[in-house]
Amino acid sequence: MASTILLVIVFVFDLIAFALAVAAEQRRSTAQLVPDSEKNYNYCVYDSDISTGMGVGAFLFLMASQVLIMVASRCFCCGKALRPGGSRAWAILLFISCWLTFFIAEVCLLAGSVRNAYHTKYTSYLTNDRPSCQVLRKGVFGAGAAFVVFTGILTELYYVCYAKAKDNFQSPYGRETGVGMGTYS
Repeated sequence: MASTILLVIVFVFDLIAFALAVAAEQRRSTAQLVPDSEKNYNYCVYDSDISTGMGVGAFLFLMASQVLIMVASRCFCCGKALRPGGSRAWAILLFISCWLTFFIAEVCLLAGSVRNAYHTKYTSYLTNDRPSCQVLRKGVFGAGAAFVVFTGILTELYYVCYAKAKDNFQSPYGRETGVGMGTYS
């Protein structure tokens, strides 16, 4: 049977990761082009950098939830064999899918955090040249938040199918895996 406590903890971690990713999208850095005090050149001024921390927090919470599920299920490949049937087939499919969406979510969150933390230091003299005040594109953290939701759903479904396929499965060879030679001596 699937551990309800584990599913609740993973759900809470995924919910926190989603909330942080949405908050990071809302609080992305913005930049303004400002002339210096002597009006000789322009430079970029960036506002608060809090969304970088929120993106990293979402990254870490999502990673923690994935690690919890993988440790509980022994990463699907270690441990006892699973009972053949539909639950095992779904567990395999959901295992692959949850890792794929997890990877996409983590890339979006990490790339968004790194890119949001990058502030250009370019200046230009007051001519027709304007420095490029680079900021993070809108939607990077939003895409990360969407994939956090997909990962959370797929991961929990994976764990339930895994637990269902694991329950009450006995090896067809009984408890002993070796060849018994006691009667031939």
